[in-house]
Amino acid sequence: MKPSRATGPSPWLRLLPDISSERRGFVLAWWGFALTFGGMRLLTWLIHIEVAGLGDVQTGGVHIHHYVWGILLLAVVGAAGLVARSARARAWMGLAYGVGLALVVDEAALLLSLEDVYWDTTGGISIALAIAVIAVAGSVLAVTREDSDADEPDGG
Repeated sequence: MKPSRATGPSPWLRLLPDISSERRGFVLAWWGFALTFGGMRLLTWLIHIEVAGLGDVQTGGVHIHHYVWGILLLAVVGAAGLVARSARARAWMGLAYGVGLALVVDEAALLLSLEDVYWDTTGGISIALAIAVIAVAGSVLAVTREDSDADEPDGG
């Protein structure tokens, strides 16, 4: 009999079988951060060079910067962290945390200067900060080790 989706193993357990459930959220946060940062830089560059069909998100003529979505996502992850404790929830929250943090860090220069400096020299602060986060988090994950608990009873 095939296990139901609710009780079957998590996709993260299948993708990262040798990573403990406690560590899996951190690895997914790192991946989410790095991929979202790269993806947002690519997307904003395509908008900047006016690739057909792409444009800023606006409401009432006001540009909604992507740090807003990052802050909202971090707020949801924070609230979920107050109640969710399963390994599966920690994995999804780790991924969402990395994505949300990347959306905020990518516009750190704007938040520091309170001006839209994304494509100015000052905007490089965001790039430097993001690269530092990726490097430090990746280094910490690489040099620390934890025993695997791939046979998790809660579905990973």
